[in-house]
Amino acid sequence: MDTNNGDNSGQKGLTDPQLDKPQQPQKLASTKLTAKNKRMMAFWTFLILICLMAGTAGGILLYLGHTLSPVEASNEEKRFVVPRGVSSARIANILEDQGLIQSGTVFSYYLKYKKEGAGFKAGEYAMSPGITVDRIIEMMNNGEIIVPETYKFTVPEGLTIIQIADIIGDLGQIDRTRLLELANNPAQLKSVEGTVIPPFVEQIPVNEGMKFKLEGYLFPETYEIRIESSTEQVVIRLLQELSNKLSTLPEDWTEQLEKNGVTFHELMTIASLVEREVVLDEERAKVAGVIYNRLKKKMPLEIDATVQFALDKHKERLLTVDTKTESPYNTYQNAGLPPGPIASPSINAIKAALYPEATEYLFYVTKKDGTNGHLFAETYKQHLNNIALSNKKAKETTGN
Repeated sequence: MDTNNGDNSGQKGLTDPQLDKPQQPQKLASTKLTAKNKRMMAFWTFLILICLMAGTAGGILLYLGHTLSPVEASNEEKRFVVPRGVSSARIANILEDQGLIQSGTVFSYYLKYKKEGAGFKAGEYAMSPGITVDRIIEMMNNGEIIVPETYKFTVPEGLTIIQIADIIGDLGQIDRTRLLELANNPAQLKSVEGTVIPPFVEQIPVNEGMKFKLEGYLFPETYEIRIESSTEQVVIRLLQELSNKLSTLPEDWTEQLEKNGVTFHELMTIASLVEREVVLDEERAKVAGVIYNRLKKKMPLEIDATVQFALDKHKERLLTVDTKTESPYNTYQNAGLPPGPIASPSINAIKAALYPEATEYLFYVTKKDGTNGHLFAETYKQHLNNIALSNKKAKETTGN
């Protein structure tokens, strides 16, 4: 009986619906509720994140929009200079310093976004607060810089320092006396900020008897100079032009100096002699060759233009007494080259002195027939015949 009661009792415990129903269904309901809550929490978390991100993005956009908006408008004109070769980030800082934009950093990123800045032009700009960033970009891309007031002058080929000083000085824009001081003491040009002095200036020797150290180095050209430029800046500009012209010569031109056996200063001296002696371009290299030939033979050059320079005045006709003038520039009385150039040579005269024509000529004389050409000779006897022929042509031309 005990066994049966135990068996019945065991079966009842397994099959009684009052025991089965409350357990398993109650557990399932609790599980489903938890999963739903998690999904809802995940949804709301996601939604909140989206709102936060949208709010942050909106805030960023509002900040960028505000920062890129024009600053408070003003009639005050801001002038500033954009140097050559500076980065767009540096330009952004300049604009911020001038009070034209609100943030140089944001403007820099805006330029990258717009793929702008690489084409900005250097120069001096004038802008007023209140201008838009896009208008700033447009102006700098177009190079809408301030056009400074300028004046023009021309330095003809073959002029001396004194003549150049007279031309520029007469315009009333520089100090003529100061120019001549600088011509004798170019070391003072080093004090001028923001300018580059060509290296050849320091290589000019101080030869005994030189009139002006910069004689021959102020290049003959037509110039346009800012009105506010100082005398020092004008002198440097003329020196820089010579440097610019030298850069157009063949790359081996410095090696050619060694082949000719001359220094750069001696080259410029020979070029100045050619400039003063020759009118026709086709004769320049030939006359340069005569000068080199006479130097090699240690013959006096006997060039009239050097006597004219020594006299400090131009004479239509030199007399024998003039050729006896005591001066280191007088090539009738002194062998070799004068202490320095006697005038500012053109680039064609410099080329002729650099690449002289190889001949055996030692003499030349003007034809005097109105052609401005010369008769060349290898011997003194031939030279005398050329002089007679030239004088004959002169009589035929003038009828005297």
